[in-house]
Amino acid sequence: MAESQARIRWAYRGLYVALAGFLIFLRLLPIDSAPVKWPGPDLLLGFTFAWVLRRPDYVPALLIAMVVLLEDFLTMRPPGLWAVIVLLGAEFLRGRVVFLREVGFLAEWLMVAIVMLACFAAYRFAFAAAFLPLPDFAPAFARAAGTVLAYPLVVALTALALGLRKAQPGEVDSLGKRL
Repeated sequence: MAESQARIRWAYRGLYVALAGFLIFLRLLPIDSAPVKWPGPDLLLGFTFAWVLRRPDYVPALLIAMVVLLEDFLTMRPPGLWAVIVLLGAEFLRGRVVFLREVGFLAEWLMVAIVMLACFAAYRFAFAAAFLPLPDFAPAFARAAGTVLAYPLVVALTALALGLRKAQPGEVDSLGKRL
């Protein structure tokens, strides 16, 4: 039984990496040669937060950091800045998993929206603190708002297509640790 749970955990970790790779690949595709005026939502951020709240043992901190750092390198963002911000947001949510397990989806969505907006604000603040040119506010806000609005769809896809659900109260992992 313990071996099957460990196998499932590693399979979901591999699925997270594959999903992240697919989302990064889609983001890098040159679909249109014109510059993007209104970027789409950051689906990797949405999936990361949804997975952290559903099954935190499937997405350890090191895995999140490595995936987002790879995204930083490939999208030519300052290396590590967005990775640290996402990791801090994910760990903040990881600490509230038990609380968010007991409340409804609207409370979860509100908490995730606040953390997502804080992540986007921290990114802009870091740019301002380093006296770097700030990205335009309107597209950055549209990306943040789109990510918040896409979160319910991400959760639905996570639950329905990938079978990732919240751990039930009293559920334990292979070592007997409560989830």
